[in-house]
Amino acid sequence: MPLHDLTALELGDAVRGGDVSPLELVEHYAGRADHVGAFTTTTHDRARDHARRLMTAGRPGDAGPLWGVPTGIKDLHPTAGVRTTFGSAAYDDFVPEASDDLVLTVEAAGLPSLGKTSTPEFGSPCYTEPDVAPASVTPWDTTRTAGGSSGGAAAAVAAGLLPVAPGSDGGGSIRIPASCCGLVGLKPSRGRVSGAPRYGDPVGLATPGTLARTVRDAAALLDVLSGRRVGDPFWAPPPSGTFLEACDREPGRLRVARFVAPVIADVELHPASVAAWEDASRLLERLGHDVEDVPAPIPHDAVADFETCWAVLTALSAAPPGREDRLRPLTRWLSARGHAVSGPEFGLAIGRLRQHAAGALAALAAYDVVLTPTLASPPVPVGSLRDDADPERDFEAQKAFTPWTSAWNVTGMPAVSLPLHWTDDGLPVGVMLAARPAEEELLVSVSAQVEAAAPWAHRRPPGW
Repeated sequence: MPLHDLTALELGDAVRGGDVSPLELVEHYAGRADHVGAFTTTTHDRARDHARRLMTAGRPGDAGPLWGVPTGIKDLHPTAGVRTTFGSAAYDDFVPEASDDLVLTVEAAGLPSLGKTSTPEFGSPCYTEPDVAPASVTPWDTTRTAGGSSGGAAAAVAAGLLPVAPGSDGGGSIRIPASCCGLVGLKPSRGRVSGAPRYGDPVGLATPGTLARTVRDAAALLDVLSGRRVGDPFWAPPPSGTFLEACDREPGRLRVARFVAPVIADVELHPASVAAWEDASRLLERLGHDVEDVPAPIPHDAVADFETCWAVLTALSAAPPGREDRLRPLTRWLSARGHAVSGPEFGLAIGRLRQHAAGALAALAAYDVVLTPTLASPPVPVGSLRDDADPERDFEAQKAFTPWTSAWNVTGMPAVSLPLHWTDDGLPVGVMLAARPAEEELLVSVSAQVEAAAPWAHRRPPGW
């Protein structure tokens, strides 16, 4: 069996048992051709050096189950000595002197990085078509988008170029590509993973998370990433054990709220997205859970406040002086919107988002999990959302494609996209479960139960 057929945890077991070395894993994955636009920059020699250091030092006593397993780093995370473009031509030759906390955490956990996974400019769009690298595509149909902004990471895992990978999510950027690529995409609670040392999101929308082929792999990588750092502006309470252990725990009988009405008004839904949601509802009922219809818990007028905050966050991602003309039209348009927002207006928008979040949490307090579709449609053709000639139209197309995911960034709730449905022509369609803040253990428990009842990891895309 080829090594890339194994899950990340199976690879970790093989390393621990001496059946394969970290260097052999690096060599295997480095030898696989990138046909899906997964990487902006590869770091194979750096990964080989890391693997050799792991082998020389030996496995530490506190090593986790993914020690020695390769991964990649999203190109939004500064990595010392490695070109980090943030998906932007304005940073096409930028090499940071220091790594951020996520990079250091992954390295310390013994996961060699094979490169920087592709992301759109500053991680803003929900498709990954950077000007510094080819578009990231789903391996299920390479004419279609891998989604964004963690599209490179998702494409790499779905195509067997990486066993597991971190991503980040400010409005759906882990769950969107998970749905497009047939993966598990887990966005944790606000504060579960530290944003040190940059703390670049004052609104609290964005968080790192995980992309994997199985729930257990996603949970194991979340165990690596999780943890509070001194100085964090908010944090989630520590779990009772590991998230991996929670996958083996029965969730009990749950109350499941479900809604299909888009948080963004007037969005046309593809029948496959509705069918996936209906099928998941029936599956949860067969597993013994109580599924109830509820109204969408966040009003449509929250969208304007989210857009205000999103525009300001984009404006904070400035180009180096003299390189502003290299920014994409969408980025320039959003930045102009952000610069036009006054300080008081920004503060009021954040406050209203907090109020919308509180209202949603109160409305959903009686329920253990919430079920919606992940996206309004299966993955769309590359270029169909992007419109450099009309950035406003581009932005509206993105909103129509992903009318649910940002709700859980506003509330800070953990959420996961699960690949439970496939179209007749073989395209993956995700469904999304969300749980109360800081209840990732319950979320991965029920997700693992769903996976056991309707497994998907045996599916292989063309070119595997």
